[in-house]
Order: sequence, then structure tokens, then C-alpha cells
Amino acid sequence: ISNYISRLDFSNPEERKILSATIDSLKRNIKILNNSIPDLLKNISLVKKLPAKSDKTNLEKVSYNRSQSDVEVTIAAKDREKFLKELSISENLIRKLKSKSKEKKEEFQEFKAARGYLKFANKIFLRKAIEYINKGYFRSMSVQIKKANIDVLLESYVAMILLTSVISFIGSIFLVIFLLFFNISLAWPIISFYEGSIGLRLAKVIVLIIAVPAATFFMLYIYPSTERSSISRRIDQELPFAVIHMSAISGSGIEPSEIFKIIGLSREYPALRREIRKVLNQINLYGYDLVTALNNVSKSTPSQKLSELFGGLSTTIYSGGSLQTFFEKRAETLLISYRLEREKFTKVAETFMDIYISVVIAAPMILMLLLIMISVSGISVGFGPGQISLLIILVISLMNILFLAFLHVKQPSY
Repeated sequence: ISNYISRLDFSNPEERKILSATIDSLKRNIKILNNSIPDLLKNISLVKKLPAKSDKTNLEKVSYNRSQSDVEVTIAAKDREKFLKELSISENLIRKLKSKSKEKKEEFQEFKAARGYLKFANKIFLRKAIEYINKGYFRSMSVQIKKANIDVLLESYVAMILLTSVISFIGSIFLVIFLLFFNISLAWPIISFYEGSIGLRLAKVIVLIIAVPAATFFMLYIYPSTERSSISRRIDQELPFAVIHMSAISGSGIEPSEIFKIIGLSREYPALRREIRKVLNQINLYGYDLVTALNNVSKSTPSQKLSELFGGLSTTIYSGGSLQTFFEKRAETLLISYRLEREKFTKVAETFMDIYISVVIAAPMILMLLLIMISVSGISVGFGPGQISLLIILVISLMNILFLAFLHVKQPSY
């Protein structure tokens, strides 16, 4: 009962309801057991009595098979059914609690060997990648890979970029050959034979041999920076609430490194706790003190706000300042910034709602009216009614997808 009461404060509403019912059922069982104590005491004597047929007892021994252990008690005979009923209720509730408390165990694999595509890239282009890095071509990417938490060495990532670019170059050659002899159009048939000049066609599509590999190389090159920005945004959204949590913990006078341990083991901040664990690894694995660990991690964290927090925290600890005061002031600043960000998103959403109404709802209606007028007047536009309808549907669908993607990118997680 004590264990379940201690879990009440940290449970969600559904679990709290089950815990309360379990506690009540167990309490009722204890009352039933307590009621049998007077009759049990009556049968206790220093002198063993001879058995007599007239001796009657109100007690009864009850055995009950549980999932983990067997229960055998002596209770009043009149309470037998009630006791078994309450015991069954509590057993079912405890089983529900156990099924809800089972969570997937986190598996951490700190060191990963190259495998699959990355291993193949290393075999072919690793030496060339090292050569380019030594010449200083990809030095800036090293910082971005660390801040993006990509568990790949710089040399391996560059080798992967080179291999993917070569594969895209080969694919672009096949694409150019295909486009030399075939046309792709919106009208049926979608794919048809090309009947014009091959030389003119080649002059139009030859640019794909350069454009496709260049686009592939550029996308892989900027991927670490875009991933870093995404992680930074998630950390910034979790940071105000994490700092409030830290402020509450620091008020108890706990050791500063234990604050990071509590946050790092918590599941409430999935993006932030990885950065917190970097601090704990600096302390536990490398043997640095907390101030040095905070300064080191502040240089590699993707979030500028978190970097400032670690820098200010290391200065506060080094100067002997109050951690609780520091966390309270920083939490207040971060919450103001969070509110401003929410208000900014609301304004942006309102603006895009007006644009959406104008572009996606009003514009297609005006366009359809124009097309009806053109068809009535007999003017030829080069497209049939079916093709025009399909084109309008595709454009509207594309614009809806773009609007949803934009709102999803701008929408804060909380």
C-alpha cells in the first residue's frame, strides 16, 4: 500500500484511478484480516486442550493461488467470500498496473561499426575522402555533424557523399537516354515515343547529367546543418520547462551534477536529455568536473539557447552563486521568449489563412468561371475540359500540401 501511495503523485489520471482502487481493495482486505484477530487470540493457550465434539470455531483457513505467490490465511468463516472477492479484485488491478508499467527498455549502443551502404562507401572512397579533408575542403562539416548528433565519422560521411554523387551521375545518364526517345506528359498516354530531332532533344536534357549529381551532392552537404537546426528547434521548445524543473530540483539543495542526472534520466525531454547525457558522459567517463563538462558541451550543442544556459551555469557554479536564483531568472527569460514565439506563430497562421482563402478557394473559382466563358466563346486554349480539370485538381492538391507542410514546419511541438 505504501508503494502504491508513493506512485500516486507521478501517475497519469488513468493509472491514478487504478492505484486508488487497488489501495482501497487492499485496505478492505486488511480490515477483514483484523476482524479475525479476536477469535484467533481466544484459541491461544499455554495448556493444550483436549479436542471436544462440542468445540466450535468461527474461523476458517483460506488458500488462494496468486500469480507470484500463494496466500494462506485464517479468517472468520462469514468473511470468506468477501475476502476472496476483494483478493481477486486487488489481484486483477495489480495485474493491470504491471501491464501499464511495462515499458520498452532503452538500448544504448555507443560505438557502431560501419555497415551496409556506409561500409561500401568506405571501401571505395575512404582514401579519397581523407585526401579531400586533409586539403581542407570539408573541415566546416565536422562541427555540423557533431552538432547534428550524427553517429558517423567525418571521413565516412564524405565517402558516402562521393559514392551517392557517383550513383546519381550514373542514374542521370540513364535518365537522359530515356528522355531522348520518350516523352512524358500529363495527357494520356503519359509516356510516348519522341518523334522530333534527337540533337535538339539532347541539347535540352543534357543539363540533367550535371544538375542531378550536383543537387544530390548539395543536399547531402547541407543535411547535417538542416538536422542541427531541427534538433535546435526541438531543444528550444523543451528548454523553458526543463529549466523550471531544474529550478524546482535545485531548491532542495541537491548537488548540481545530480540535477543533470535527474533530467537526463527523465523521458519528458527527449531532445534535451541527449545533450544532458553529454555532460554526464564528460563527468563519468572522461573524469571532468562539472564546470569543464558544461563548457565543453556548450561548444558542441546544436542549440544556441542551451549553449548560453550551460555557459551561464558554469560561471554561476565557478563563482559560487545561487543555482536556484540563476534557474529562476533564466526560466523567466525563456518563458517570455516562448510566449513571443507562440504569438508569432499565431500571427503567421492568421496571415497564411487569409492567403489560403484567397489563393486556394477564390482563385480556382475565378479560374473556372474564366474557362467556362472561354469554352462558351469558342476560343481554343490547347487543352480539353478533362485536361483542364485534372490540371486544376493537381494544382489545388499541391498548394494544400505546401500549406500543410509550411504550417507543420512552423508549428511548435508544445
